[in-house]
Amino acid sequence: MLLRVFLVGPQRFGGSHLAKIASRFFLSTGYSGKVEKMVENTNSNITRVLFCGPYFPASHNYTREYLQKYPFVQVDDVPLDDVPDVIANYHICVVKNRRLNSEIIARATQMKLIMQFGVGLEGVDVDAATRCGIKVARIPGNVTGNSASCAEMAIYLMLGLLRKQKEMEIVVKQKRLGEPPGETLLGKTVFIMGFGNIGIDLAKRLRPFGVKILATKRSWPLNMQDSCRPNGSPALNIDSDGIDGLVDKKGGPKDLYNFAREADIVVPCLLLNSETAGIVNKKFLSSMKKGALLVNIARGGVLDYEAVASHLESGHLGGLGIDVAWTEPFNPDDPILKFQNVLITPHVAGVTEYSYRTMAQVVGDTALQLHAGKPLTGVEYVN
Repeated sequence: MLLRVFLVGPQRFGGSHLAKIASRFFLSTGYSGKVEKMVENTNSNITRVLFCGPYFPASHNYTREYLQKYPFVQVDDVPLDDVPDVIANYHICVVKNRRLNSEIIARATQMKLIMQFGVGLEGVDVDAATRCGIKVARIPGNVTGNSASCAEMAIYLMLGLLRKQKEMEIVVKQKRLGEPPGETLLGKTVFIMGFGNIGIDLAKRLRPFGVKILATKRSWPLNMQDSCRPNGSPALNIDSDGIDGLVDKKGGPKDLYNFAREADIVVPCLLLNSETAGIVNKKFLSSMKKGALLVNIARGGVLDYEAVASHLESGHLGGLGIDVAWTEPFNPDDPILKFQNVLITPHVAGVTEYSYRTMAQVVGDTALQLHAGKPLTGVEYVN
C-alpha cells in the first residue's frame, strides 16, 4: 500500500505534471534531490504525507528526519498554491496554515487523513472531509508539550510588557541605567479565556508568581467549586486532571465582561470558530480596566483588529503582546507595531524543540500505522 503525507497545496497531478510542479519549486530553491524522489515514488508501495507550504519548516523537517529509515513513507512539503494540483497523490495531509475548502478536499481522492501539526483546524472544511470519507484530526497539546510551550510564551509576553521590553532596548542603546521602572506579575489578576490544555498549563505556571487567576470555560467538571481557593492561601494539590486548585474564580460566557473589568492581564486561550471570532471586540476592550494588558497566543482572529488599534491609540489598553496575528505573516510596517507597548513574535509559541520533535513523531507514527493498515493512535479525531 502507498501511504502519502501531504503538506497542503493545489490539485491532482499526473507524473508529468508533478514533475513540472516539483521542478518549478524544488529546483528554484536548490532542492534538486526532492524532484527526483517525488517523480520516482509514484508507485503503489509508497505512503505519502503532504505538508502544506513553507512556513513552520521544523514540522516537515523533523517529520522527514524521523521517517528517514522508512523508505516506504514519503514526506513532501509543497508550496501553498500548488496544493490543489497535487493533493490527489497523497494519503495524509498536514495542513499547517493552508485552508482546505470543499473543492480542494474533493480532489483528495486517495486521502485517508487530514491533520494539523498541533490543534487548530479552523481552516479545514470538516463537513466536506466527512462527506468524502476522510478523517480529520489534531494532535492533543497536553501530551506533546505544545500546550506547555504556548503557556511559557504567554508568560514571556506578559513579562516583556510588564518590564517594558521595548523601552529597555532604547535605554540600553542610550547607555542609561536604572530605567524604566517596570511592574511585577506578583499581585496581578490574570483572566484566562478558555480553560483547555493551554489554559491549564498557563495557570500551573502562573501560580508561583503569586497571581489571582480567573478563568472561563463553557462547562466545568462537577468537582470544581465556584471559588477554588482564596487568593494568597497555600496552593492545593493538583488532581489527576491537572485542574483542581488552579483557579480562584471560574465562570462561563456570561462572565466575560465582569472578569475583564477585574483583570490586570487578559489571555485568550480559545480555538477560533464562529463563536470566538472577534470575541475580544470594542465592548470587551472597553470593559477592561484602563492600563490592563492583553496577551494573545491563541489565534489572531479572536481579536478585533480595529478595536485593538483604537484602544491602543486612546491609551485605554496598557499593552499588547501577540504571537498570532490577523494576517500571517504579519506586515512589519503595520501601524499597530509603532506603539512602544506592543510586542509581537512570529507564531512561535508552540515551536519548541521538544514539542515539534514530539509532534513529528506523532505524524510519523501515524504514517507508519496507516501504511501497515493499523488503527491510528496519538491523534484526536474531530469527525
